[in-house]
Amino acid sequence: MGQDSPLLLLGLLAATGYIAKLWLDDYRATRRGTPHPRALPGATPASSNAIAIAALGALGLLALETAGESALGLTEKQSDMTVLFGLYTLAAAFGEELIFRGFLVIEHRGRGGLIAGVVGASVLFAALHPFLWQWRDGVLHVHLGAKAWFSTALVFASSLWFYAVRFWKLNPSRSLLPCIAAHLAKNLGVFVIKYAQGFVSGWW
Repeated sequence: MGQDSPLLLLGLLAATGYIAKLWLDDYRATRRGTPHPRALPGATPASSNAIAIAALGALGLLALETAGESALGLTEKQSDMTVLFGLYTLAAAFGEELIFRGFLVIEHRGRGGLIAGVVGASVLFAALHPFLWQWRDGVLHVHLGAKAWFSTALVFASSLWFYAVRFWKLNPSRSLLPCIAAHLAKNLGVFVIKYAQGFVSGWW
């Protein structure tokens, strides 16, 4: 998404940074004991154990993905990434968590409603990642190969994990911090692996 548009990526980074500042303001207010009545979702504390386990789980999924790509002979079919786009994916770890694990949640409808919402939002989350499709030169291109389906399935699994760490017992305040840490760890891990495998193509 937008790797050939550095100005777009810089704009998205700036916008995400501003929203992150608002979320941090709400988080700090909650820590002071004066929470904002209209605070952004998940702007609450979480234990270091919850954050660490969430990140380790995401890295475990990444390890599974990397091993699966190697076993299926899909490693060489990876897309290239620029350093600027890699930086954007780290910012997206916050932005996507705020949208999906923060706002796109069905609460107060029982456990069944929560689970149905999690699965539905995870399908949407996976579908929005451009593995099964790509918009190029004004034309929608559909990809139905093994790499596209495998990567989409792993994004879906990652989304389920990100939701799980928001609503598990280790996170009673429903903080987004474990979700953000897990997503950040996975995206950073992807960049490191791509760099090691020679798929980081330049600064921007």
